[in-house]
Parts: sequence; structure tokens; C-alpha cells
Amino acid sequence: MIPTVRDVIDLPVMQAGAPEVVSAEHLDRPVRWVHVSDMPDLSGLLQGGELVLTTGSALRDAPREYLDRMGRAGAVGVVVELGTRVDSLPDTVGPLAQSLGIPLVLLHRETKFVEVTEAVHRLIVADQYEELAFAHRAHQTFTDLSMRRASLADIVRAAADLVTESVVLEDLSHQVLAVSPQGEPTAAVLTDWQHRSRAMAEPWATTAVGPRSEEWGRLIIPHAPAAPAKAKMVLERAAQALALHRMAERGRTGLEHQAQSGLIDDVLGDRIADDREADARAFALGLRTSGPYLPVTVRVSAPLDRLDPVAVQRRNLRILDAVVHSVKSLGHSAICSIRRDGEVGLVLAVSTRRGVTAEANLTRIAEGLREAIGRGGDTDKVVVAIGTSAGAFADAVHGLREAAHVADVAMSMSGAARPFVRASDVRLRGLLALLHDDPRVLTFAETELKTLLIHDADHGENDMAVLRGYLELAGNKSALSKRLHMSRPALYSRLASIQRRLGVDLDDGESMTSLHVALLILDTHHGATRSPTG
Repeated sequence: MIPTVRDVIDLPVMQAGAPEVVSAEHLDRPVRWVHVSDMPDLSGLLQGGELVLTTGSALRDAPREYLDRMGRAGAVGVVVELGTRVDSLPDTVGPLAQSLGIPLVLLHRETKFVEVTEAVHRLIVADQYEELAFAHRAHQTFTDLSMRRASLADIVRAAADLVTESVVLEDLSHQVLAVSPQGEPTAAVLTDWQHRSRAMAEPWATTAVGPRSEEWGRLIIPHAPAAPAKAKMVLERAAQALALHRMAERGRTGLEHQAQSGLIDDVLGDRIADDREADARAFALGLRTSGPYLPVTVRVSAPLDRLDPVAVQRRNLRILDAVVHSVKSLGHSAICSIRRDGEVGLVLAVSTRRGVTAEANLTRIAEGLREAIGRGGDTDKVVVAIGTSAGAFADAVHGLREAAHVADVAMSMSGAARPFVRASDVRLRGLLALLHDDPRVLTFAETELKTLLIHDADHGENDMAVLRGYLELAGNKSALSKRLHMSRPALYSRLASIQRRLGVDLDDGESMTSLHVALLILDTHHGATRSPTG
């Protein structure tokens, strides 16, 4: 950094001159240059910021006039080399310089001014070179980030690393899109963020992000930076990189979604070790600050055209927008992310209503999600799966794995669609869904039902549907007769035929269990092959 008057006094070449500071006013003024002269009036030669070195002849003759002219010319201080001369300065010089606010230093040993000038100018040039090198490094850093289309978080992190200050990127509603703390916890940086950001009562360094009249965010150092000029330059370069990023990403995903998805990925990837940091980032993105939080997976059936990646991406974004709009319109808050094709994971903070049970509230949310997605015409089946509630945001994020598993299973389930499903609703199907990739499980199912599958294929019959109904109704033939609209004698004959082909006793409890499990395995396997993930 540029040297001050105090820094110059501390130089070895100055200390060798036995300096005496007779006026210590404003010693922290920066020294822009050093000027050597014994002229009584330098007002036409100085530009401001110079440290004047003199032998003091003009100061002896007219101290007040000399010092007053120095002050008006912008000199930051005066150094007088007395050396071995017997004539000294008047005793009033020190108090006079103090009254005028000018630093005054007397050197009691002979000193070569050229050595002082070289030492100070070397510091100044080194500082200017450091500024240029830093500016080049900042330019190179953000250019590289723009070229490789780095994320918002990467750009903000680079800015924070360059200035060694905490940096926050927020949108126009004061929601935090990215944060990179330096030397302090994220939770401390983001405490009561929206209120503090709106009030702006603190000496923050800020830079608008986006073209003039089209600004979409702000980069903020939430305190007075140690090096304001460097901080301003870095924030401006980072803002340019963020604007380029926004232009490149426009039409792909929204900034808020990127920030929310990045947060969920950071938690699942164990890149956030402190739950308080995860909470602070979630709250800054608009999640309600009080739990409990519910992990929810919204899964839709596969699109008709899965070969067009652009169409698939747009469909996923429509589903995400429908989920976000539905949650907000019902008065709740959530952190949402597209987890894979046809699947949106969200951590939901439910706003409770007086007189409304939790179950009724969840039903209304699920029905709202299904209706909002259905309006887009992107699917004929929507599953809303809810995991175990958690008191902390990070715990709920990890619960998304359970919710996604429940959604996988529910997609393969037949029957009337439920508003939402939990793990308790899938039970045995859930276990079989975990095992559906095991070839031994599928071999078991095929072995159990092989003869019936072949018969149905060869004769165009549907004995499998009869068997399925029989097992679902736990062997209640009367109920099955009504379901199939079939007379009892005809049903008994059909069941006897199925029993002969399978070679089992359909009234035996273990046989019924084995056949039912085999049917569930086939259902799960077929559902998995038809799922959005292939």
C-alpha cells in the first residue's frame, strides 16, 4: 500500500538522521511523491500529496508564511535537515506547524536527500506495481471464470478470495443467491439479512449487478472493507462476470433455482459441515426460519419425447415453476431443486392454520401441486411423496433420499391415486423397489408366474388379472366375483384352472404370499423401466 508520512519516518535512511517529530499532526497522510527544495514558495510547483525535504532556510526567515503556503499547496509534511549547522529553527515552529495541521520532522544528523527520495519513490512505485499486478490478476480470474461458464457461487467465492472479505450476492428482493464468508461463519454473515440489507445502516461496500436500468442484483461486502479501492475494483469485475453469466444462462434456469439447487447439492455432498450455515443460507433464500421441515419429492411420469434434451429441460422447468408457484400461492415456503428428469425435490416449511389438521394441510398442498403440474399438460401421473419431518434444514435435505425412494415405488403402484404417499404407504413395495435390480428377485417372480404368463400370451386371456384381484382381496371370492362382474361358478372354474397351471394351492397362506410378492416384483420392475429415469 502507498506509504504514509509515518512510514517514511520509520525508513532506515530517515532513522539514520536522528529524526525529531515536532508536529505529529496527520502522520497517516499518504505520500504521493517527494519534493526537494529550499524555495520559500512552492505553491506553483506542488500538485498535492508531496512530502517536502528542505534545509529550512525559508522556514527560519518566515515560519508562518512558509508553513501556511505549504498547507495551501497540499504538502502532506515537511522534513528539515539541520545537520551540523549551528543555526536552528525558532522554538515557535513546532507549535505553529501543529496549529496548521502540518507534520514537521527535524533531522539532527546530516542526511542525503537523494537516498530519502530513492527509498520513498521505491515504495511508491512498488505499490503502484502491486496495484497493477492485482488488477491484472483480478481481470484474469474473472475472465477465466466467464470462459468456463462458472456458477454464481464460484464467481462470488473468487471475489471473496481476492479481497479476503466476506461477499454476498443478493437479488432485488434481498434474497441471498450466493455467499462466500471469510474468517467468519456463514450464519454470522447472514444474520437477519433481509432487514439489514434493506436498512443499509452499516458502512457496506456495494456494487449493482446487471446493465444500467436492468439491474437484477447486488454484490455486497457487509462491512467497511480494509482496502476500499481494491474491494470496489473486484466487486465491479465480479459484477461484470455475473452479468455475462446471466446472459449465458438466460432461458435455461433462473438464478433463484440455481442458488437453491446449489444449496441442496452442497448439503447432500457434505460440503457444508455446520448445520447453522445450511440454515442461514436457506433462510436467506426465503425459507421460513422455524421448522419442522418436510422432505418432499414430486415425481411425474416420463414424457412422450425423451430424445429431445431441450424439450425435456423445458418440461422440467415448467414442472419446477408449477411446484414453486403452488407452494407460494398456498402461503408456504420451500427450497426446491430439479433432482433428475421428471423429479423435483423440495424442503417444505408448512404454515399451519388454526382448525386445520396437519393431514388436511398436506392433502391440500399435494392436491395443489398435482393440479398446478396437470395444468401444464406435461404428464398424466403425478406422485407427491413425503419423507420424515426434521427440525433442521440439513436433516430434511438428507430426507429427500427417502422421499425419492417412496416416489419411485408409488409410480409403480396401481389403483386410485392418493394425494400424497409416505413410506408407511409403500411398505413391502418399498423393499421390493430397493431390490428390483437384483436378477435373483426377478428370476423368483418369473418362476412363480411363468406358466400363467405364457398361457395369457398364447390364448389372449387375462388370468393374471383374476389372480391379482384374488390376492388383493385376500382370497375373498365373493368380493372378487362382484369386482369382476363374474358369476361365482365361472369364477371358481377360472381359479381352479389357474391353480392347476401354477401347481399350487390358492387357499394356502404361504402360496398366496409367495404369489403376491411375485406380482409386486413384476409391478415394481415394470414401473422402474417406465419411470422418467429409464
